[in-house]
Amino acid sequence: MRQIKTIAIKEFKDYFISPIAYIVISLFLIVTGWFFFSTFFIYGRADLRDFFSLLPITFSFIIPAITMRLFSEEKNVGSYETLLTMPVSFTDIALGKFFAATLFTVSMLIPTISYPIFISFIGEIDPGPVIGGYIGALFLAAAYCSLGIFASALTRNQIIAFIIGCALCFILTILDKLLFFMPAKIIVVIEFIGASSHFANISRGIIDSRDILYFISVIFIFIFSTYIVMHEKN
Repeated sequence: MRQIKTIAIKEFKDYFISPIAYIVISLFLIVTGWFFFSTFFIYGRADLRDFFSLLPITFSFIIPAITMRLFSEEKNVGSYETLLTMPVSFTDIALGKFFAATLFTVSMLIPTISYPIFISFIGEIDPGPVIGGYIGALFLAAAYCSLGIFASALTRNQIIAFIIGCALCFILTILDKLLFFMPAKIIVVIEFIGASSHFANISRGIIDSRDILYFISVIFIFIFSTYIVMHEKN
């Protein structure tokens, strides 16, 4: 556990050394801020429905940009081989990088708490969906970070890692929107695999064990897949 914590802290600090972190945070806040304030001023709706409904598609592009360097950059500069010589396991490395990426994403979400605070000053706000939305955002971010880390472990090229990560996250985001084109026999399965419906349930304030189990399963599958890739490429 100490090794995981050490790796996570190191990777988290490394984010703020690179200007990419500040660019990603700024881009995320600009995009989400635009959708929130345009909804508020143009349509006169004092809620966070649009903010949370667009979060899966926003994360599909933002989180791969956060995770693309975690393995790819280290392989290019040679620090990955140095890391393997230390008394850490593949599991420690994968989990350490996963927690660092997830923590960075959470820190990126923290400024958006100003949105419900802003609404509360000018009107009433239902705390249930807001709390549920941020809980769902945490699970969604963790799941997509696990996908992004897996993509980064596959290649030395950060751009390719970004593209693969975007593709994986985007597929999970839109999968349950394509049910119309699916055979009736597999609709239930495809609907369960898609991430958006599970996130939408939690963001409405409905905490269902099936949705929690879904996100935990995705995280486990892709961290374990990262472990396998690391083991095979060692």
